[in-house]
Amino acid sequence: MVAFDKPLPYVGVTPIQIVTSLVILIVGWALAKVITESFKRGLRKTKLPDLVVEFLGRFLSALLYVAVILLAVRALGIGVGSVVIGLSAVIGLILGFGMQDTLTNLASGVWIVALRPFDMGDVVTVGGHTGKVASIGIMNTELLTADNVFITIPNKLVWGSPIVNHTKMPTRRVSVDIGVAYGTDLDRAIKLAMNLMKNHPKVLKEPEPDVVVTSLADSSINLQLRAWAKTEDYWAVKGDLTRGIYELYTREGIEIPFRQIDVHVREMPK
Repeated sequence: MVAFDKPLPYVGVTPIQIVTSLVILIVGWALAKVITESFKRGLRKTKLPDLVVEFLGRFLSALLYVAVILLAVRALGIGVGSVVIGLSAVIGLILGFGMQDTLTNLASGVWIVALRPFDMGDVVTVGGHTGKVASIGIMNTELLTADNVFITIPNKLVWGSPIVNHTKMPTRRVSVDIGVAYGTDLDRAIKLAMNLMKNHPKVLKEPEPDVVVTSLADSSINLQLRAWAKTEDYWAVKGDLTRGIYELYTREGIEIPFRQIDVHVREMPK
């Protein structure tokens, strides 16, 4: 029969110490989650943005997990001081081999949260990836694309890359390009496009919509419809105007040419 207060062979730890350590891990892990969620709920009642709340919550969570692990180690009868010294040596070894990415990602995360080039829910383009900001952690920033693909980007790459925020501003300009055939009455074509935009319920009155000639292409005169809309209405307005201008010009007999090549065949003299 095993005595619970006697050390086990080869390990020098008693069964009671092992059980105590496991209880500390399980209970501590659960308490850490509860404390973190309570901390985040409290922060959400303030005026802090969700991005900052999420970052601070994850930072507190990491600290609590480390504390729980140290308590569990101490319950095994191992000196916490020696564990900390050992961890410091390991960290120093890692840094010595040039793996400073952890500290770089942490520092980059702090800068992102401090300067806030984007907030939770913003649609951004970073490093060639476009998606909605799902969260920012102490190491990574997480994006969710329009087709529900989850992307994790290290913070150092986010901070070190140009950040395009598509939803930061309350309004955006919607641009729709369309070509009309040479010989078209441009004044009439422009007037029809202007009426289409002015009559759309989600197109803003100010700034006023506009139609400009952008280029004289090989087979068409290219026009661009420019309308302003609220950021949340951007794609709806763009889709409506794209379809609307095509149907309007077709109905009004304005030719929308497609690129074509005329081939002339000549018979060689015999």
